[in-house]
Amino acid sequence: MAFSVVMPALEMAQETGKLVAWRKAEGESVAKGEPLLEIETDKAVLEVDSPADGVLAGVKAQAGDVVAVGKTIAWIVRPGETAPSEAASSASPISSATTHTNTAAPVIAAAMPAGGRISPKARRLAKEHGVDVASLKGSGPAGEILASDVLAAAESKSASPSAATVRARDVETPSSIGRLMAERTTQSWTTVPHFFVVREVDADALVEARGRLGAAIPQASGIKLTHTDLLIALVARVLVKHPRLNASWHGAGIRENEEVNIGVAMAVDDGVVATVIHNADKKELGEIAVQRRDLTERARAGRLRPSDIASATFTISNLGMYHVDAFSAIISPPQAAILAVGSIADRVVPVEGRPGIRPMMTLTLSCDHRVVDGARAAVFLDEVAEAVREPEKWLR
Repeated sequence: MAFSVVMPALEMAQETGKLVAWRKAEGESVAKGEPLLEIETDKAVLEVDSPADGVLAGVKAQAGDVVAVGKTIAWIVRPGETAPSEAASSASPISSATTHTNTAAPVIAAAMPAGGRISPKARRLAKEHGVDVASLKGSGPAGEILASDVLAAAESKSASPSAATVRARDVETPSSIGRLMAERTTQSWTTVPHFFVVREVDADALVEARGRLGAAIPQASGIKLTHTDLLIALVARVLVKHPRLNASWHGAGIRENEEVNIGVAMAVDDGVVATVIHNADKKELGEIAVQRRDLTERARAGRLRPSDIASATFTISNLGMYHVDAFSAIISPPQAAILAVGSIADRVVPVEGRPGIRPMMTLTLSCDHRVVDGARAAVFLDEVAEAVREPEKWLR
């Protein structure tokens, strides 16, 4: 029996994926669960595993190709077996066994008046940017017009020369990750009713806990405990008591998530990716530190897997290592909130009625007002501040 290898989708809005590299050559044996190829999606460069034991055959896409999600790009066959023909391939149902936690799905498109095809997302973008879809030539399968075609036309339209145009030069062409990140943050900022709650907290106990608890991690592991590791553990435990902050907004209303999965925003060459510590409220501090470092290294090397960036229920973005005092972060829908963490710096503050110098840290909580009201946000942030002041009480 032949198993199809398809371009996977991690979320409904994704239309295409870019094939970065095959990890196996055509005709080479591969085991089920072994890395088979690397793809660049809307979020990151990911490794995709083989859906079965067998031999890679019938490769239809090469490195650099942009392929619609759900499209078969190769087959895993038994030794001596040949890959299905094009006709059989197009008539057969698509296998979804290539991702860890996500199911690939074919792109659904609506018919254009002129007889062409255009994806729903592309149609929406065309309306928003005033692009005439009848004038576009689609780059998708069978000439389908994709969101990228509409955005390219909109950019070209806005770049038309005029007497008042300022001379400029392009210095960088964003990758698909950077381009989609820009699109998503714009969509979040313009559709999600953000509000912000800010709190300064004394981080002296957090700094001490990092030194004391970090020493308990076996030195042979080479793991260095970070403030981010501590914050992941603390915030996850506070979220258990505040399920509305761990909820999601869906078209039908509010959905409280049963798991506490903390997304950790981190910088990579192409932009920002949020890797996920699943069930962070149930993990020991050492486990979190090991997993966080592993995810960081693989993110920077472009070796993430779909499950590494899927199903976050709350995100932490820490820019303290860049000496940023405070900032406000944009929510990643459908999550209800994101916590922005500034640097720990000595400041003059009241200490028992007298001026004193303390290591202070600013926390800024961004919330979706459809899910969380101001009072809930304030109570949650107050408890996070308490956890920072008494970390070992929450980590017992």
